[in-house]
This record gives sequence, C-alpha cells and structure tokens, in this order.
Amino acid sequence: MSADELRGQISIARAASQHLGVGFLAWHLEDAQSTLLELLSIALKENVQAVWFAAGRPEVLERCVEFVHTHGNTKTVVFVQVNTVQQAIVAANQWKVDVIVAQGVESGGHGAGDALPLINLVPLIVSALPPDGPPILAAGGLANGAHLAAVLTLGADGAVFGTRFLLAHESLYSEAQRKALVAASSEMSVRSMAWDHARSTLGWPSGIDGRGLRNSTFEDFDKGVDMEIIQSKYKEAVKEQDTDRINVWAGTGVGQMDKTQTAKSIVEELHQECVERLASAAQLYSS
Repeated sequence: MSADELRGQISIARAASQHLGVGFLAWHLEDAQSTLLELLSIALKENVQAVWFAAGRPEVLERCVEFVHTHGNTKTVVFVQVNTVQQAIVAANQWKVDVIVAQGVESGGHGAGDALPLINLVPLIVSALPPDGPPILAAGGLANGAHLAAVLTLGADGAVFGTRFLLAHESLYSEAQRKALVAASSEMSVRSMAWDHARSTLGWPSGIDGRGLRNSTFEDFDKGVDMEIIQSKYKEAVKEQDTDRINVWAGTGVGQMDKTQTAKSIVEELHQECVERLASAAQLYSS
C-alpha cells in the first residue's frame, strides 16, 4: 500500500466512524525496501486511535512498538498479537503494550501453525500476567456470543472476531467468498501455505501459515502439483472469483455461521447471545 492509498483508506473509514485503528504486518519491516515505518508515521499523524501489530519476529515487533511510543500520541492504543505465553509476557512487561491479542491455532488467516488452542492459551496468558496488566483479547475460531461468553469465563477481557465479520455487508470480501463461508463446514477450515505460494505472497516469519477453506488449490499443493500450474490456475480463478481456487480465509468457527449481516447487527447479536449465555450459566451456579 502506498502513502496516498493509506491516507485515502483512513479518510473513507473516518467518514463512517469516530474510532479508527490501523493494522500492520510487522514482518514487512525486514524488507530493505519496506515503507512500513512511513505508513505507520502517516497513521500516527492522522491521529488514529489504535495500531495493531502482528506476524513479526520479537525484535521487529519491539521496534514497531517503540516507534509508536516515540512518535505517536500518548493516547494511541497499541495492540500486539501473540501466539505464545512468552510472547505475551515480553509484550506486556518489556514493550508495555496496551492490549494483548491472544491468537489460538483455530484462527482464520495467518498465524502460528503451532499455537495452542484458544481454550488453553488464554488461561495460561492470564495466569502469567499481573492482575494490573494489559487487557487480553481472545482470537481464533470464535463465531457467536456463546464463544464470547466462554472466553470471558476463561479470563479474557474481550474477544476478536475475524471470520464472522468477513460475512458483514461492509466486508471487502466478494459475494462469492461470502457465499463460500456461509456454505462451509468447520471441517473445511485447514492450515496451509498453499494460497501464499499460489499468490506469491511469501516471506512470512518461520512458523506462520494461513488457515482457509479447503479447495482445489489446497488439494493440488498437497499432492505436489507443479507450482507454475497452480499459480496459472489461481491467476485465472481470481478473474472469475472462483472460490474453488482463490483463498477464502476462515477460522474453525466458520461452520457456525450461516448468514450475512451488517456489522452493526453482528455486534448486537454477539452481545445479546453473550448476555444470555452468561445469565444461563449464572443460574446453574445459583441453583
């Protein structure tokens, strides 16, 4: 993304919301030609409320956080995505980030292939950080308010829903991709580097791969089909938005999503379901 493109995207988002955050894939900073710090500087000058860093080696993530602390507004909230307890400890105690995002192996899109399941990762991070430490948000495989209630009882302060919001009308996913998500079962959510090889979007840190819907690109990659053939078929599929070839990132909760909605209605539904599940659990305790 160029500087002008980022300014344009911030302008569009700001027209619809008072609160705005920008996410960055930290590993891009390792590229000698990287414009990440320039883009980060623009975001800070635009007074975004938050920045989110993910997928970078510790020293790279630390550099990003330090840049915000040095150049940003003191009110800029810094989110850092982690996949292990040790990463969370370093982010909280050494880098002094504002929010920890604990990403489990169930998460759609890119993440650590060897991360713990969320039900184990969250309690471990909660117990490893001091009570007055940064808020912990749970991410990975979450689909509904029951899942939100579950991670709250595990000790998380909130949750991050990725795949669920890809089904929002406001999402940049195509209609074909949204239809694929609605039709998918959770068993179709698989981890692989197939789509990155097919799209030539490599360079991710060691241990990072992507989770998406199993399709012919995944199958061909798994069978060892010649990469030039896979890439050629993928390029043609992009033109037609053929989800049997193109990537459709999806976490393991995708099988519990069956409709498209506005982002507003998704938030309202998650809240209502969560309240109902927590109230139901409280009744079990009181009885």
